[in-house]
Amino acid sequence: MDSSVLETLVIACVFLMLPSVFLAQNSPADFLNAHNDVRGTVGLPCLVLNITLQEYAQSYANNRSSDCLLRLSGAPDYGENLFIGTPANYSALDAVNAWAAERQYYNYDTNTCMMGKVCGHYTQLIWNTTTSVGCARVPCVNGSVFITCNYYRAGNVIGQRPY
Repeated sequence: MDSSVLETLVIACVFLMLPSVFLAQNSPADFLNAHNDVRGTVGLPCLVLNITLQEYAQSYANNRSSDCLLRLSGAPDYGENLFIGTPANYSALDAVNAWAAERQYYNYDTNTCMMGKVCGHYTQLIWNTTTSVGCARVPCVNGSVFITCNYYRAGNVIGQRPY
C-alpha cells in the first residue's frame, strides 16, 4: 500500500473516532466520576447517578439551549450547578473542574467564601448529605455549551458546613 493512501486512511480513522471520544467525555458516568473524584479529595462518600435528576437536568438544559443563559431552574428540592462555555467543546470534566476550582476561595474554618469570590458550586459538590446527581449537556444555538447538574439532597444550607 502506498504511503499517501495509508496516511489518508489513518487520518480518516482518527476523524471518525473523534465524535465517539467527544461523546464519551460527556456520559452520565463521566459526570458522576468527575464529581466523585472531587468528593474523594475531602474524604466524602461517592454520589450515585439519579435518573430523575438526570431527566430533570436534560429537560432544563433543552429549554436553555436557545438562549444559553445562566439561570437557575428554580427546582425547590434540588441543588444545582450551571456552566456555560464557548466554544461548545467543553466537557463534563471541564464543568466539574471549573466548579471544583472554587475550592481555593472557600475557607472551611470560617465557612465562607473569599470576599468578592464565588465558592457555592464547590460546596455543593462536596455537600455531605448530598447522595445523588444527574447532569445534562447541550449545545446552544449561539455556539456555546450549557451544562447543568442537579443534586439530591440540596447543599449550601445557610449556617451549615458542607462536611
